[in-house]
Amino acid sequence: MTLIGWIQIAVFCGIIILLVKPLGGYMTRVYNGDRTWLSPVIGPIERLLYRVSGTSEKEEQHWTTYAMAMVLFNLAGFLVLYGLQRFQGALPLNPAGMGAVSPELAFNTAASFVTNTNWQNYGGEATMSYLTQMAGLTVQNFVSAATGMAVALAVIRGFSRKSVSSLGNFWVDMTRSTFYILLPLCVVLTLVYVYLGVPQTLGAYVNATTLEGAQQTIAVGPVASQLAIKMLGTNGGGFFNANSAHPFENPGALSNLIQMVSIFAIGAALTNVFGRMVGNQKQGWAILATMGVLFIAGVAVCYWAEAAGNPLLHALGLEGGNMEGKEVRFGIPLSALFAVITTAASCGAVNAMHDSFMALGGMIPLINMMLGEIIIGGVGAGFYGIILFVVIAIFVAGLMVGRTPEYLGKKIEAKEVKMAMLAVLCLPLAMLGFTALATVLPAGASSIWNPGPHGFSEILYAYTSATANNGSAFGGLSGNTGWYNITIGIAMLMGRFLVIIPALAIAGSLAAKKTVPASGGTLPTDGTLFVGLLLGIIIVVGGLTFFPALALGPIVEHLAMLAGQTF
Repeated sequence: MTLIGWIQIAVFCGIIILLVKPLGGYMTRVYNGDRTWLSPVIGPIERLLYRVSGTSEKEEQHWTTYAMAMVLFNLAGFLVLYGLQRFQGALPLNPAGMGAVSPELAFNTAASFVTNTNWQNYGGEATMSYLTQMAGLTVQNFVSAATGMAVALAVIRGFSRKSVSSLGNFWVDMTRSTFYILLPLCVVLTLVYVYLGVPQTLGAYVNATTLEGAQQTIAVGPVASQLAIKMLGTNGGGFFNANSAHPFENPGALSNLIQMVSIFAIGAALTNVFGRMVGNQKQGWAILATMGVLFIAGVAVCYWAEAAGNPLLHALGLEGGNMEGKEVRFGIPLSALFAVITTAASCGAVNAMHDSFMALGGMIPLINMMLGEIIIGGVGAGFYGIILFVVIAIFVAGLMVGRTPEYLGKKIEAKEVKMAMLAVLCLPLAMLGFTALATVLPAGASSIWNPGPHGFSEILYAYTSATANNGSAFGGLSGNTGWYNITIGIAMLMGRFLVIIPALAIAGSLAAKKTVPASGGTLPTDGTLFVGLLLGIIIVVGGLTFFPALALGPIVEHLAMLAGQTF
């Protein structure tokens, strides 16, 4: 590890902290329906959309209606995206002549982009037409991100409102997320990426002659626009198979920094939105501090593991860190930082190959996803994910002191705790359940490229990434098979909707409750004590649930490496 490396990490963290309040304040005004600098332009369009769709910003929805609208909207998006892939060979904007995508892969991809996962069992430049990329994948990048943001707002209203039966309007929240936040920021980011050298064209692929005289086809396309939303919306699906390791998607250090900041910006700002809406910004800072501690710990371990390198190579006199699978233009610090950011925020974009990380370095992305992507997390998803742990932590605190737990003046009772546990337990059910099946069934085991614990880690990473709606791949696993396309698709749907619906149920229950004034026995939830309690609950729940699987994978691999054996 070097001082320059830590300075790069500190600069990133500083930028995120500086963005939290201004972006959080702007988002709060947007969701409250206040006038913003974009209102004169977007306001008329927004009102027209409401009239056409038969709704109004004044129309409120019960949590069940809110959830139903969310599910039906995403179902429609799933069907449209599936159809675009199946018929793309006969549709326009297909200069490379891409054929129809197979049914299993089309199901996997539709589930992936609808759930904000963007897991890709294909090479984007060799599989999807321009129309599918733009009208299918890019559109879902926007609306799946907006769905997560809308659900986060509904959960926030559950705590900020009292004695009401409504959580807002899904259509309004999603529209405002898209038109006032995602689209304007993406327009700016797209122009910046084009300036930095990222392609943005509808022209055909370019044919070039190499120095050896051979012909090479260079894939181009509407890359910059998809890059902007894939990062800002924590989607992660790359236009190119190499994702952000490809020089057309990530030309240099400045584009790399912008991408990393984009991944965290909205998720971090939502904690400030929460604080503003509940009337105490310290509450938002306490949640962000919890996320920050987990993030810095992960960066430190991952950076240390990669900078230390392989001791077996050191014994041969080959000093230095582990540069395998990394771009020279980014190096070890920015590769490790990017890996932790993308798995902490359920983005899934990569600028290095995680399969080439050291065992313990690769374990950190796994842990980030196993915890439910609550360290910033996906836009919206990270916030309502950590709120589930807040509910559990408050319940445990209540057991310690022998009184009904409270959070922000709302009594946390059996219904809320049961819903929180249901949402938290569905993640290991899919992650560990599908991993167990894939390791013993020929359909799953036949896709492993590496033997021993590393092969197990490849399977574990795939289902963990899918269920956590991350989308990054450990590599070394042939995922484009019938078994993996179907099971990973199911895991993605479970990880998305079996968390959202209980979270909305909790919000609906809390919104209907009265606010109880704080008393001498109320646990302060905006200070260091609560941050420590919440950290403890997250670590204990994650450790008890996933440590056995980690012990069979990266931990055993690390110990074997120290004993002189590699896989």
